[in-house]
Amino acid sequence: MKFGKELASQMVQEWQAAYMDYQGLKAVLKNHVAFRKNSAPSPPPQEASRSRSLKRRISMYRTFSGLNSLRGSPKKGDDEAILVSSVQQEGSDQSYYQTMFLRSSEEGGQIELEFFRKLDHEFNKVVKFYSEKVEQVKAEAEELTKQMNALIALRIIVDKPTAVAAQFSEAPATVAASVNGVKQGGLRLDAIQEVEMSSEGNDGDGEVTAKRNGDFRPASLDVLDHVKINVEPDTPASTLRNMVGSSKSDLSFSKDELTSAEEKLKQALNEFYQKLRFLKSYCFMNVLAFSKIMKKYDKITSRSASKAYVEMVDNSYLGTSDEVNKLIVRIEATFIKYFANGNRRKGMKSLKPGHKREKHRTTFFLGLFTGCSIALVVAILVSLHGRALLEPEERTKYMESIFPLYSLFGFIVLHMLMYGADTFFWRRYRVNYPFIFGFKSGTELGFREVLLLASGLSVLALAAVLSNLDMEMEPDTKEYSTLTELVPLTLVSVVFIITICPFNIIYRSSRYFLIHCAWHCICAPLYKITLPDFFLADQLTSQVQSIRCLLFYAYYYFSGDFTTRANNFLKDSNSYHILYIVVAIIPFWSRLIQCLRRLIEEKDKSQALNGFKYFSTIVALVMRTMYSQKQKDPSAMFWKIMAASTSGFTTIFNTYWDVVIDWGLLQRNSRNPWLRDKLLISNKAVYFVAIVLNILLRLVWMQLVLDFQISFLHPKGMVALIACLEILRRGMWNFFRVENEHFNNVGKYRAFKTVPLPFHYEDEKIM
Repeated sequence: MKFGKELASQMVQEWQAAYMDYQGLKAVLKNHVAFRKNSAPSPPPQEASRSRSLKRRISMYRTFSGLNSLRGSPKKGDDEAILVSSVQQEGSDQSYYQTMFLRSSEEGGQIELEFFRKLDHEFNKVVKFYSEKVEQVKAEAEELTKQMNALIALRIIVDKPTAVAAQFSEAPATVAASVNGVKQGGLRLDAIQEVEMSSEGNDGDGEVTAKRNGDFRPASLDVLDHVKINVEPDTPASTLRNMVGSSKSDLSFSKDELTSAEEKLKQALNEFYQKLRFLKSYCFMNVLAFSKIMKKYDKITSRSASKAYVEMVDNSYLGTSDEVNKLIVRIEATFIKYFANGNRRKGMKSLKPGHKREKHRTTFFLGLFTGCSIALVVAILVSLHGRALLEPEERTKYMESIFPLYSLFGFIVLHMLMYGADTFFWRRYRVNYPFIFGFKSGTELGFREVLLLASGLSVLALAAVLSNLDMEMEPDTKEYSTLTELVPLTLVSVVFIITICPFNIIYRSSRYFLIHCAWHCICAPLYKITLPDFFLADQLTSQVQSIRCLLFYAYYYFSGDFTTRANNFLKDSNSYHILYIVVAIIPFWSRLIQCLRRLIEEKDKSQALNGFKYFSTIVALVMRTMYSQKQKDPSAMFWKIMAASTSGFTTIFNTYWDVVIDWGLLQRNSRNPWLRDKLLISNKAVYFVAIVLNILLRLVWMQLVLDFQISFLHPKGMVALIACLEILRRGMWNFFRVENEHFNNVGKYRAFKTVPLPFHYEDEKIM
């Protein structure tokens, strides 16, 4: 693999703008090669061959330089092309590096001068970014040190270890009171020792050297005098507590409080460790990149400038700083001691989760299920034709009663296929979607796993459809087989049971992540809003027809006689008509509440407009549904006008929001006119096609008002077709929405999650 591709694959994608522009420097060198090729006179073929032959003969009589000397190494001072120096900035303690090129008067020297100017710019950029990040992690290390002091002190009071039980002569209530009130008189417990993240002491192998008990700074209970618990509004209880009180609470010294603090601090240390690893990789890859580009320069120009420049890189802050390595060692020691009970293997497994391996059986079963799905589709088409189910009378009966039961699985499978395609393209264009969605490292589903689940579900659904195509009833009872009619309900039950199954099968972590986000969507005002929550709620807004299918299941099996395929509730049940509207509103209502909470918490006025967008969609949805239910009433024209006006407004509003806000496109003064400054796909036409398709698919909503029908398509089929088009639009929307979020992270160099810390120090000067 060429180094340029290796650098692109190894870099932290959110920091890509801070890496050395290897391809840009390589392009300058290519210009130099092209210049030399164009400016060099081309000798006649005979003279050229005679010149090469003469050089070979002369070289045989050149003075022998000895076996110990380096081949081709110039003498000291010979062929010196550059002088590298550090220049102090005026009015600042910072310095920058500047290279003086001594051969600018030679032919092609201006291109080489341009190369070194760009090289200096890139090096100073890298050094500045790295030094700033090192200062940030050092400050974070100090904060984590304070958090560890508080955690150890809290652990002493709650757990009361046997080794120090003699020092606790007071009752628990008295101890708690004395900690919060009277000073402990400098009580220190030598049995509990702390590895300080700001201390020195590594051996040559990079391990923490063993110290005697007296060398450690023992934990102190005094810190609890100045500590309160941070109450993050991320659960219903904490949200209500923040609404009626303060975001800080006094210590209760309970076991649950200790467990919660340990979990938060464990997560914070883990995230901090990943940041240190990425920072170490950033330093290594950039040092290697400067070495590679200088060797390429030497090779092209036949100079020996790489040694001086690489020596400068090695002596700079980028090459000499070892703070990151020291912090990595101390974080490992701290995590293993306090969160893995001294078990290094267990601790390192948490800090360095294994990379996800592609399994061959996933590809095998994906191909198997796909082939089975195609065969089942062919069998269903043959069965439909052979049993005369395409005749108008039989078709109407089937479409009214059975089609809504199975269309649910069609909508779900189609949405999974679109998500699988999205993950494929996100991975291809190096979009860090696991970080964006907050997946636990190594548990995210790739496109093969998603497509495997989709094909497996399609096999089950199609097999059930094939078994349910028998429309013959018993002549005496005029009923269908109960076993056959229960197939759809059984399939729904199986899918539901697998989704909530507690056993570690069929991607349990992903299933529970989905359940977790779905629960947050249902209880939107009571949980802190994160991107996975509102992203899932947006997906559900495109699955309105699936939610209505679930309502149809409930009434079909529990309110009527499913053995006769009776569906009188579609016309006679007022409660069904009301719930038909209510269940469709739920996803949009959830997004509206999420926007209101973000408006209150983040003070972001754009969330008010976003909430109004969903409110207008709710109004349009209600008006369209009322019109479809009252088409034969005298008031049908009124409902049609209301539905058309509200649907037109919300279509325009939603289309604008999709393209301009969610996708970040149509920026007039961007580097890519009418798109945005940064694009993943080099072919700009893709974005314009996506904009047009999004507009057209948004306008499909208007069909429900305009009553446009296809002659050979049943009305139920028309509704399903529109729902499928909306799912396709949502799949396309997903790709560009996550792309825009990715570039937002890149612009802010945001490559790590912000983990809330458990403790708050009242006096920031207390260590």
